[in-house]
Amino acid sequence: MEVLIRPIEKKDNPVLAGLIKTVFREFKIDKPGTVYTDPTTNDLFNLFTIPCSVYWVAEEDGKLLGGCGIYPTVGLMENYAELVKFYLLPESRGKGIGKALLSKCFISAVTFGYEYLYLESFPELVAAVSMYEKSGFKHIDKPLGNSGHYACTILMLKIL
Repeated sequence: MEVLIRPIEKKDNPVLAGLIKTVFREFKIDKPGTVYTDPTTNDLFNLFTIPCSVYWVAEEDGKLLGGCGIYPTVGLMENYAELVKFYLLPESRGKGIGKALLSKCFISAVTFGYEYLYLESFPELVAAVSMYEKSGFKHIDKPLGNSGHYACTILMLKIL
């Protein structure tokens, strides 16, 4: 079966929220100041209806495997967006699905006119951080914008 990368649909909300929270528990990062407690995690479809934002999901045989989005986070400088809510089920990792989602996000960001992508992460997500580094993200010292995710300790920026 082929993996389909498609835009989020309203019906995806409960499955994605559960998937994201499961990943946070898996890595023991289910704490305040993260996506885990962010109320927008429960309604991603509506969050990504604002202009110059998109959320891509990976689906195989009707099952959601994960997703990733581009979002103009409040407080970011002009031409900056944030790579957000990038999570995959354990059985979907290491198969190129994350790279495919990341590629769709890069293309979307450029299409929207962004020149920089910012992200926030955790050291516990070592495989993801490694993928970001290989994709051209560089570590930075201070947070950008106002995501509300104050618990994140890895901050990265990519020039598109």
